[in-house]
Amino acid sequence: MANNGVSHVTVPDDFEGVYTILQWLSYMPKDNRSPVPIIAASDPIEREIDFVPSKAPYDPRWMLAGRPHPTAKGSWQSGFFDHGTFAEIMQSWAQTVVVGRARLGGIPLGVIAVETRTVELTVPADPANPESEAKIIPQAGQVWFPDSAFKTAQAIRDFDRECLPLLIFANWRGFSGGMKDMYDQVLKFGAYIVDSLRQFKQPALVYIPPHAELRGGSWVVIDPTINPLYVELYADKESRGGILEAEGTVEIKFRRKDLLKTIRRIDSTYARIAQQLDSQELSKEERKELEKQLKGREDHLLPIFHQVAVQFADLHDTPGRMQEKGDILQWKNARTFLYWRLRRLLLEEVVKREILNAHSELSNSHVQSMLRRWFLETEGAVKGYLWDNNQVVVEWLEKHWQEEDGAKSAIRENIKYLKRDHALKHIRNLVQENPEVAMDCIIHMTQHITPAQRTQIAHLLATMDNPASS
Repeated sequence: MANNGVSHVTVPDDFEGVYTILQWLSYMPKDNRSPVPIIAASDPIEREIDFVPSKAPYDPRWMLAGRPHPTAKGSWQSGFFDHGTFAEIMQSWAQTVVVGRARLGGIPLGVIAVETRTVELTVPADPANPESEAKIIPQAGQVWFPDSAFKTAQAIRDFDRECLPLLIFANWRGFSGGMKDMYDQVLKFGAYIVDSLRQFKQPALVYIPPHAELRGGSWVVIDPTINPLYVELYADKESRGGILEAEGTVEIKFRRKDLLKTIRRIDSTYARIAQQLDSQELSKEERKELEKQLKGREDHLLPIFHQVAVQFADLHDTPGRMQEKGDILQWKNARTFLYWRLRRLLLEEVVKREILNAHSELSNSHVQSMLRRWFLETEGAVKGYLWDNNQVVVEWLEKHWQEEDGAKSAIRENIKYLKRDHALKHIRNLVQENPEVAMDCIIHMTQHITPAQRTQIAHLLATMDNPASS
């Protein structure tokens, strides 16, 4: 059952099974209305990440959890997450994708990473068929196959049900496109990923690590526009992203005829020979000699201009160009930035839930603008630029969300007024739509207030009548 994804983890005995279940539960909130359980960080939040992904294939678990240092004996090369907190699930199934749970600065979250090495899929023989044989099928890294696409979609759904935020280390070149993979429904499982992300209701951060790339259909299924309220995209300065790889773009957009036009425009020798060939007064021998020179010049320059074209097309895939889709993060310090970003998103989600409980008709953009306005009201307009600083906003949210030492919470006070205004608006709309019950409402409400409040209402009604009588 472990090799087909039905069982998430295998353990040697019952004691280890109970321990694994308790460890699994420690990542989850106590119910679907509670925040995730954040514990004291076992690693400093500001520490740099020692392990750096390379262009050569590597074990993605080193990037997530770290590894013993390859050269310094006895020392540890730290990974992205807190030391010792990464717990992988469904390891034996669909091995081109690595999924599990981990902690970042004490924050529990779901993790999806990509295997960069070639793995082997073992298909056992059918005991009921004497003619069947076991098969070993190689699967390339950085590719979504039917099983790994299904594994990715299932993990996203599981993390959403567990109310865990999600961090995806994206490094895919696309989906497998063979006839067998099409028959095994790779496109359907790819669509499952889109559906799972679209319905995801927790913060989801997509990060492209150093020397990683996001290409083709893989870009499409995890694009932030699928779920703009919750999904955000970040990339390292050494990463790449685009639908086509640079070579493929050149094959389509900058073919041989386009390269020859560029060579003629730039290279004076080629342009001179081509101009001489345009003359009608050349003898057969002269024309043949010039064509030979032109061909030699083409053979010499085409590889060079092709490399320049590939480099030019590759510029479109650099993080500088991708900045329109997300922010650029340096790998060494990505842990610190993503920690504070995740803390902010989680706290904002708690506050938003309370705001929407008070006024359910508000849109997400309206709620964001209200939070920013409250920040400026408490901190002052001079500090408005700090709204983009995640750590400052986290400290502000924690300070003004909880009432400590008798001090009133600015956020809770604003929510209280918001709830009051929403209730008044609702009552006013009901009375306007049903004017015949206005007097009954007034009589009913006066029965539930104090004598002093009735006197105050009578005084207000009298002052409203005086200008009309005069």
